[in-house]
Amino acid sequence: MRRALSVLALTAFLPLAACATYAQEDAAPMATAPVQPPEADKAKNVILFIGDGMGISTITAARIYAGQKLGQTGEEYVLPFERFENVALVKTYNTDAQVPDSAGTATAMHSGVKTRIGMLGVGPGADKGDCRTAADHALPLLGEEAKERGLALGIVSTARLTHATPASVYARSTSRDWEADAAFPDAQAGFGCRDIATQLVEADFDVALGGGSVAFYGADSGGRRGVASADLPSDWAARTGGTVARTAAEMAAAPADAPVLGLFSASHMTYMAEREGASTEPTLTEMTADAIRRLGGDPDGYYLMVESGRIDHAHHWGRAGVALEEAVEFARAIQHAIDNTDPAETLIMVTADHSHVFTIAGYPQRGNPILGHVVSPPDSGSGEGELVLAEDGKPYTTLGYANGPGAISGEREIPETGVMAQQQAAIPTGSETHAGEDVALYGSGPGADGVRGVIEQNRIYHIIRSAFGWPEE
Repeated sequence: MRRALSVLALTAFLPLAACATYAQEDAAPMATAPVQPPEADKAKNVILFIGDGMGISTITAARIYAGQKLGQTGEEYVLPFERFENVALVKTYNTDAQVPDSAGTATAMHSGVKTRIGMLGVGPGADKGDCRTAADHALPLLGEEAKERGLALGIVSTARLTHATPASVYARSTSRDWEADAAFPDAQAGFGCRDIATQLVEADFDVALGGGSVAFYGADSGGRRGVASADLPSDWAARTGGTVARTAAEMAAAPADAPVLGLFSASHMTYMAEREGASTEPTLTEMTADAIRRLGGDPDGYYLMVESGRIDHAHHWGRAGVALEEAVEFARAIQHAIDNTDPAETLIMVTADHSHVFTIAGYPQRGNPILGHVVSPPDSGSGEGELVLAEDGKPYTTLGYANGPGAISGEREIPETGVMAQQQAAIPTGSETHAGEDVALYGSGPGADGVRGVIEQNRIYHIIRSAFGWPEE
């Protein structure tokens, strides 16, 4: 595939040693990066799947839900990535936050350095929200290095392409909120900083598929850029010869020998649970398949990041069923990658950036609908098949949240059940929050032997570089 010169303002790739200032408590994990594998074990391709907010409880619930959708009791079901032999636990904290956000966690995975909550591609020495300090604390970006080394690069997300996780592949910003130029505060104007959408269209990539068109257009085209006539995708297409796709059909029809920028929705893409009838938006599996098909044509290999962004959003909304539908689609995309890549040359890793305060509780019987009320198991003393009642005499659901919009106020109502139900929560917050426990990392393919033990999140970056056989700088 073509290799255009990157026009990012911060093009100089920083050697790893230059990042030591930012390591702080993470110096040990950086110093103990995986040993470079033998030549025969190098990965030609690496695919990193990130389930945004897909903590252990979400994986467990998704496993049961997926099995029950197939008519099984559910507990015995196995998600595709759960068959991977290499598994690790990943510590997700940001340098200034016990419970992290997606910007800091995704930066750790794509730069090898943990940073502050809310910042992308810059070290913790930068001042949050001060664009002037970004250049002095710029971190290496895996997406940039992949292109510098001749690999193809792909980014896929069901969130906005300018959202934190996809942006971590290509962008540097002291605020994840600066997705379009109009988002810059007045106090930050005139310092030469570029918004995240601009950084994407000026970056060198082969495939970028997701939502978020509003950050790329001005008001004349329904966008939110500062200049009404702004049309970044057209400027990008003119510069690269690439195709801008707005529907699944346009994505499929785009030429295979030129880059593709897919912007399929104004903001985040539609939840799987809310799709009605024929949709012009591709599914995550369709986007993943298209990216693998295109990137696989590069003889030098590729790096592909695939994010299921809306697992996280559904949890924030307090609707577990919606999150689980997203997780099931995520599993389909992973299965497609497993089925359509060579395991001898492709490292596939599956992880989450962080968890959520999402719980599975109440002693329900085996095979109880995971989205239903708790029903007692046999020989429980409550009567087999009987609803288990709380101290207020009312049933409760297996799934719930420690906080969120479903918080109980006053007398507790009988909770709803089903895919679109909002689960009850303990503490009232407008949006359910992330959680701070470790998340899982699953790996299969060359380099997957680095996926083991309890590791810092920034080590994922080193596992990827080691799998490619890149020397530690």
